[in-house]
Amino acid sequence: MNKLLLTVSLTLALASTSTVLYAEADAEQGEAKAAACASCHGPAGNSMMGTFPKLAQQHASYLVKQLAAFKNGTRKDPMMSGMAMGLSDDDMADIAEYYAEQKISANAEPVLSKDDDDDEDEQPAADAAKPKTMPELMAQGADLYRNGDLAREVSACIACHGPAGDGNQPAAFPMLKSQHPEYLIKTLNDYKSGARATNPDNIMRMIAKKMTDEEIKAVAYRISMMK
Repeated sequence: MNKLLLTVSLTLALASTSTVLYAEADAEQGEAKAAACASCHGPAGNSMMGTFPKLAQQHASYLVKQLAAFKNGTRKDPMMSGMAMGLSDDDMADIAEYYAEQKISANAEPVLSKDDDDDEDEQPAADAAKPKTMPELMAQGADLYRNGDLAREVSACIACHGPAGDGNQPAAFPMLKSQHPEYLIKTLNDYKSGARATNPDNIMRMIAKKMTDEEIKAVAYRISMMK
């Protein structure tokens, strides 16, 4: 009982802290401060290039956390680190609030590229000559997102990112829905290789390193179509 009360108390404390941290953020100021971000992340945070993430509608708590990580060097990216270095805590909060108030754009249905046919080394010999179609990859991705793979200890995405990919604002788990599949694939591969390791518990790395290239693409394609 005491453990339950402690858990509830900590959860309420974290939720209260989040409210206090972002109550003073100014989205109007954030729009002006985010002007330099538009060249990569697009108007109102909807980037036009798949390799640059969409920031529109993303949780402010997550965006602030990532900007702080770029600034202090725990997340590595020369361009973003340079951009974040000149931002104050207020700047980060304002920019994050601005993007959180925008609406993310929907994606066109993904199309298979030649790279999707190059995962033969991870496929059983019987399946190597017959790459999966996009509907098959979508179905595979949907199953992984909802259920994971217990036998291989691949956790279900739904546990942290929610049934519709909305994430978790108090916990600073990002919204994933309608994100570019190219960016999602790169991010999962970066976690898998260890190139990205800002998570203190390495939760995403533990999950991604057990996923095949095909599984990474499948779940990325599925998430990209969530609205």
